[in-house]
Amino acid sequence: MSEIRFSNLTWDQVITLNQVLDEVIPVHGRGHFPTLEVKPKDIIHVVKDQLIGQEIIVKHTRLNGSTASYILASHNGISYKDLDIIFGVELTSDQQFQVVKDTVLGCLLDFLPESVKKEKITLKTMKEAYVQKMVKVCNKHDRWSLISLSNNTGKNVELKFVNSLRRQFEFSVDSFQIVLDPMLEFYSDKNAKLTKESYPAVVAETMYGNFQEAMTHLQYKLISTRKPEEIRGGGLLKYSNLLVHNFKPACEAEIKILERYMCSRFFIDFPDVAEQQKKIESYLHNHFIGEENNKYNYLMTLYGVVNESTVCLMGYERRQTLNMITLMALKVLGEQNSLPNTHNVICFYQPAPYFAAEGGYPTYCVTSRPPPIYLQLYCPPHIHVPKGMF
Repeated sequence: MSEIRFSNLTWDQVITLNQVLDEVIPVHGRGHFPTLEVKPKDIIHVVKDQLIGQEIIVKHTRLNGSTASYILASHNGISYKDLDIIFGVELTSDQQFQVVKDTVLGCLLDFLPESVKKEKITLKTMKEAYVQKMVKVCNKHDRWSLISLSNNTGKNVELKFVNSLRRQFEFSVDSFQIVLDPMLEFYSDKNAKLTKESYPAVVAETMYGNFQEAMTHLQYKLISTRKPEEIRGGGLLKYSNLLVHNFKPACEAEIKILERYMCSRFFIDFPDVAEQQKKIESYLHNHFIGEENNKYNYLMTLYGVVNESTVCLMGYERRQTLNMITLMALKVLGEQNSLPNTHNVICFYQPAPYFAAEGGYPTYCVTSRPPPIYLQLYCPPHIHVPKGMF
């Protein structure tokens, strides 16, 4: 019996979807460029129409990842930050990639305030003013591009143009995609009203394969996946983030295998400690805006996973990575004024008499010279940090 991948959205889920698509999201400009006020439904519609006008075949538009998960289970405390939009397109040449890029930048001009003189603004200028990052991937299995629009609060509008993508999810809870075309058609009818008696039939699909199983994982905040060997290096960082946000492994035995896969892939994709630090810093910057107090817990959680699951490194390389994560955690504490000074900090494990009194967490003593300063740093209770971490 084949697994069911699809499910129709309920009326309540359609209402939530409409709220997300109708919300005004600011796209912040750099320098003196004004903030653009963009509704997702408007930019999706404009970009789709312009691509078709440029003879780019658009097969579908979808809402992806954590935003789709939020639509399906917002009542369960699920949240989202980035708005991930997928345009299923045919990109068979480099010229078509360029057309997509120019089309998106041209569409942004339409969202500038009327008082702005648009005639002298080039597409290059729009890119520098409003695009946070651009990615282009062309290889044997994957052919896609990404344009992420800037938002200072971490709510980036991410437009992904996919010809082919072998792996479209990391974990079952983020494997959902919601087909938006019925909603776009509904919005194009000026006389249509969204009512319980008359609303478009919107379909959600899980890339995980089994819709009901993936929904159970989402409702109960369980971590599971399929073909973990296909997850790229960033999956380790996502996994640690799920742990920090109170997600639990669906199967303890399988999760240890998954952790080893993710650690190995992380070190394959980012073999140098400087690359690792850059990737982790980028992840913290993009995913913890407004959650600064969670950064330390996140880094210590990541430390615990790397420490317990890394089997592919020599001892020296492993210690380098663990020390790097530790110093990043100390820096975070310094930025939060938990440490008076993070320069020339020396750390060591210090079991103390107050160990049990503080809930049994590992206790650390930090000294800065001169003069000596002592501070207890507590690891999250679900992470075991061995005595030799420093």
